[in-house]
This record gives sequence, C-alpha cells and structure tokens, in this order.
Amino acid sequence: MTSGEGAPSVAAARLEALGRLAPHRPEAERFAALPAGFLAGGSAAGIKRSGKPDLAIVATTGRPAAAAAVFTTNAFAAAPVRRSRANLAASMPSGDGCYGLARAIVATSGSANAATGRAGDVDQEAICAAVGQALGSAPAEVLALSTGLIGTRLPVPVVVAGVAALVPRLTADAAGLEAAARALMTTDSRPKWATIRLELPDASGRGIPVTVSGIAKGVGMIHPRMATMLAIVLTDAAADPGTLRAILRRVAARTWDQLTVDGDTSTNDTVFLLASGAAGTAAPAAGSQEETRLEAAVETVARDLARQQAADGEGATTLIVCEVSGARDDAEARAVARSVVSSSLVKAAVHGRDPNWGRIASATGIARLADAAVLEAAGMDAATARDRAGSPVHCDPDRTRIAIAGTDVFAGVPLPFDPAVVSAAMDAPEVLVRVDLGLGDGSGEAFGCDLTEAYVVENSAYST
Repeated sequence: MTSGEGAPSVAAARLEALGRLAPHRPEAERFAALPAGFLAGGSAAGIKRSGKPDLAIVATTGRPAAAAAVFTTNAFAAAPVRRSRANLAASMPSGDGCYGLARAIVATSGSANAATGRAGDVDQEAICAAVGQALGSAPAEVLALSTGLIGTRLPVPVVVAGVAALVPRLTADAAGLEAAARALMTTDSRPKWATIRLELPDASGRGIPVTVSGIAKGVGMIHPRMATMLAIVLTDAAADPGTLRAILRRVAARTWDQLTVDGDTSTNDTVFLLASGAAGTAAPAAGSQEETRLEAAVETVARDLARQQAADGEGATTLIVCEVSGARDDAEARAVARSVVSSSLVKAAVHGRDPNWGRIASATGIARLADAAVLEAAGMDAATARDRAGSPVHCDPDRTRIAIAGTDVFAGVPLPFDPAVVSAAMDAPEVLVRVDLGLGDGSGEAFGCDLTEAYVVENSAYST
C-alpha cells in the first residue's frame, strides 16, 4: 500500500500497519478428504421437489467420536438443534448439550423443521432413531442438521426410506464426503469443502499424519451469533470432547461469527466438530502446544469455509473482506470488521464498484461489541464479557486510516486518489477493505459479500 499524495506525515506509519494485520497463516486446500474413522454419503431421498440431493449422513466406522457443537441463539431454534443438544447431553451430561459423543450426523435439506412445534420434535426423533437403527447404534448417538423453509415439516417416511437406502452406500473416501456436501445445499450455487493436513504426536512422541476436513452450506439468512449456517468439521486426531468444545468456541468466534450475508440469524445454525482418533495420536492436553496446533488447523478449515460462504452469498458477485488493525483489543477490531461487512450501504457500493469510503467510516463509527457469549467464547472472562457486550467501539476519526482495494483513501482527513483507478481495482472477485484505528494492537477480520438485485429477486418469492 502507498500513502496518498499530500497525506499528513503521521499517516505513513499507521498506513504501514494496515499491511501487517495478520501473521502468516497456513491455507486450506479446496478439496474434500475424509479423515480416517469416518464414512459419508449423500443422496436424493425426495425431500426436495426438484429431485436434487437432500439427505447426507456422516458416521464413524466404529466407536463413537468425540463431538462438540455451537448452535444458533435464535429463540426459534429448530427441532434438529434441540434434538442434537439433548443427544449430546445424554452422552455426556457434563457437556450441557455442547459436547459429548456421537456415532453419526444426519442432515436433511429442503425443510428447516423449525417453528413446527412438538410434531417437529417427534419427526426429528424418528429420523435419528432410523439412522441409529441402520447403523446399529443408539438414537441418542445421532446428531442432526436441517436446512430449508421454516414452518414446514419433514416427510418422515420419505426420509426414513432414504436413510435405509443410503447407509449401506456410505463410503470411506472423498467421494462420500463430496456427496454429503452437495446434499447439504439449498440456494448454494456450489458445494463447499476445505482440508488441511498436519502432524501430531502419538503417545511416544512420534509424529503421526492427521487430516482436518470440513464441509458447509449456507449463502442466505446468515448473520452469526455463536454459529452460522451448517458445517461439519472432521478430524482423525484424538481429542476429548471438552477440548474440542473449547477449540470450536474460540474458532467460531474468530471465523463464522465474523461472517455475514444479509444480517439475519437462522433458526438452524449449527457447527459440529468430530474427532475419531483413528490416526493414533495422543489426545492433546488443555493449553498444550499440540492443542494449539490442532486449533490452528481447525481454524484454517473454518476460515476457508466462511470465505467460501460469503463469496457464494445469495446473488453475490464479490467477496468483501475487512481487515482491522490498531484497535484497543481484538474484540473491538472484530466488531469494526463485522460492522463494515454488514453495512448494506458498503455492500451496495462494492456491487457498484463505488469507492465511497465515507460508508466505511460511518460503519466503523457505529460498531458495537458482540454478544457476551461471543466475547466469552473468544477468550474474555465472563464478567468482563457481560459488562462490555454491545458497548461502542472506541474510535478516534483523527487516528483512523482506511484503504480500499489497495489504495489509501482516508488518513484522519480525505486523501487524494483516482476514483476510476480504485473502481477498476474493485472490479474483482474479492475486495479488501483495511481499517486501522491507531489506538492499540488489536486486530480482526470479517467476511461478507455485495448486495445485488439478484438477492432481492431470489428472496422475494422464496416460499412460493
């Protein structure tokens, strides 16, 4: 990045900080690799009238896997969310419905099974029971995901028949995971998967190859609070459920909780993280280097999936990434980043390739910290999180610096720049916005997409 001609002399150092936002991080690879210890598959059971794939199952090859989850905080939480919480609690009461053991995940697409009352709960119980019976496991060992139209019930006989047909065809290869990813899709234009490989030690300290892989769906009704959309992350590393839960909460706060498409938090948002232990590694101790490395791998996969989801937002043509540095702490940096990518005015400007930096400044100035649960998940102590939740971010316009698509546009005062040049740079699959607050060492990022006419068209008649 270069400082604009005529910029105040104090600007240069702060603008340089924009290019130093994040340390080098490993990148996930965009392919599906099924970790050892799992089977997967997907099929068209008949839930969708289109005849497209709508049923996915991921199962362990033997004993139950350690499992952790983050769920929507929407008061209209769907039946699969409630069933999954109950089943996790049944397997491990100490986990309070957030971690435990699981033999399988069943996902249905085409009906959200949300706001369906007790009948929807009964439907979900029947589907979990059918999966358990087909796999020879207890119904309480089955977790559930659903996506689609709110207020519609699942056709249980159709789903049960689909489960019976799909379970014998589950495979322990990439094709099975790819089929599951496609069956998750609703308005997604393409499946989403990501994989990273690393080494972790076994009990003797010998390095063992480990795979972390994830699939996800979700391109509309996306604005996270502890989770967004649907995602399944799998690893063949060993880990106890409590460790997985701690890892997933922190990762979600830095990735999926920083993702938005349209400002609406779904009734069905769920992320599952399962560890089979089939690679033969030792379970990492809390706070150990091994836990840190596993968490970094999970975060790499989660971040890549979140970027894919933003890029594929309903009607979207452009991925918007906002990187924030110079905040008082990371929580305030993440709040600003999320405020910027959530702004309908910023999203519309990106769609029109309009370098209207005033909209970015405005979104920065109204940023507020996340909910207490999100702050606590990211590492803030509970009392401080409660006290700071929803509070305004500290911002000094004289210290704030803004850059759009590599060009500095504001450094306490407007900077001269060529709008045509910046507009041309914005005509790309990804637009990077950088904001430096000049107040501290906090940094964060968020992912969003442009707002287009196609989004309005797609959602104006979604149920009809």
